[in-house]
Order: sequence, then structure tokens, then C-alpha cells
Amino acid sequence: MSDNYSRAPSGWDPVADWYDGWVGHDGSHHHQKLAIPAVLQLLNPQPDEHILDVGCGQGVLAPHLADRGVSYTGIDISRKMISTARKRHRGCGRFLRGDARYLNRVSAVRAGSFDAAVFMLSIEDMNPLEEVIQSTVWALRRTGRIVLLLRHPCFRVPRQSGWGHDPDRKLRYRRVDSYLTPQSVPMKAYEKSDSGVTISFHRPLHHYINTLAGHGFMVNYLDELVTFKQTRDRAERRANEEFPLFMALRAQGIGAAG
Repeated sequence: MSDNYSRAPSGWDPVADWYDGWVGHDGSHHHQKLAIPAVLQLLNPQPDEHILDVGCGQGVLAPHLADRGVSYTGIDISRKMISTARKRHRGCGRFLRGDARYLNRVSAVRAGSFDAAVFMLSIEDMNPLEEVIQSTVWALRRTGRIVLLLRHPCFRVPRQSGWGHDPDRKLRYRRVDSYLTPQSVPMKAYEKSDSGVTISFHRPLHHYINTLAGHGFMVNYLDELVTFKQTRDRAERRANEEFPLFMALRAQGIGAAG
């Protein structure tokens, strides 16, 4: 870790103000145009269901579920984000501070009490994956469902992927330098060199599938999402249409852990 990173406080509280400035009250453009619609489609929330939003941040998903008659609970490890969620989305559900690895330590959360759990752009900030999924399964009914929305692990690897341009073929291509090796990547400090740093955990796709399966949850739907951004450049437009930068999947509990 560089000197800048070593000086920066870790965790989400130090960057909560910056993150809130980017996400805002209703979510960023990526939340509004891509993440929230994809999550709602896969989740298919029904009235009176109990849904757990793991890594809820400022709670941008809460009003969308409250509008559908869902009993919403948001969990986040950041005190600042939970405080913001409670002020901003009062009446949309409850917001609790807790560690995704230890949901059994959150007094208001009971075993087997939720119909579904959602990780919207949050699972990559949590580690170890095994503990997070095990904790989530504990909170779900045995035939519940889990929805993940994350950066596509095959095409977006922090510091190991990016766009390239082939002028001879007039093509824009996606370069991936590393994929199968799990990585813990400190993300850049925000605004000031010592304002804070978070860790992003890259995992290959099979880690997600096999961890879910190991706890009795089978993937029954997977969607690969391209950017919503439009461009007049032909090469860029074609690349945007071909390379999914986000992935959404739904896993259903089969009634017993493996």
C-alpha cells in the first residue's frame, strides 16, 4: 500500500460525505438508470414481504421497495450512512448499523425472518465472501432469494482492466490483465490524500456461484448489463453494446444448506 493509502483512514465513515455527494438523495445516474431497475426486476418484490438490503448505504433503494408494500430493513456498517438514511428516508423502513458478516449480532434481526436479501453495488466491499453469504443465509427463510448487483467480475477488475483502442481496425476493445486471482484492492483516497480509503475485493465469477451453492442457493437468473450511456462514436458505441460492465444474478434457496 502506498504512503497515501497508509496515511488514509480505512472504512466507509471517512468517505461517507464524499460518497453521499456522489450518490445523492435518489442515487447516482448509475443507480437510477441501471442498478435500481435491474435489482427490482430480479427481486420482483411482493407486498408484505420482508426484504433485507445489505450494505444499504444512504438507503436509496428503500423508497422503491416501500412503494411496493414491502417491509424494508437496511443494514450498513457505516454509522454516518445509516444516520443519513434514517433522516432521508424516514417512513420507508428501518435502518440498522451492523456488520454483514455477523447479522446474528444485530439485535433487531432474527434468523429466518426475511424473504429476500439484496446486495446492490455492495458485495465487492465485503470480505470474506463465505462469511457474508453464510450470515445472510442465516437471516433468510430456507426458500428465500438473494439478489446481487455488482461490477462484472469478468470485465471490470480494479486496476487490471480498461479500455483500449485499435486504430488500424477502428475498434475499441476491453483489456483484462488478470481475472482468476482474487484481489484486495485499495481504492484511491477521495478529495484529499488522507481523506479515506476503501477496499474493493475482486473475485472470479465461480466464487460467487459456488459459495451460494454451498449454502443451498442455486442461481436461477443472471443478467449482464451494458452501460446506459449513449455516444455518436461508432467504435465506442459498438464496444458499449458488446461488453457488459455490470452483472445481476438471483439465487433461490432450495430448502436445505449443502
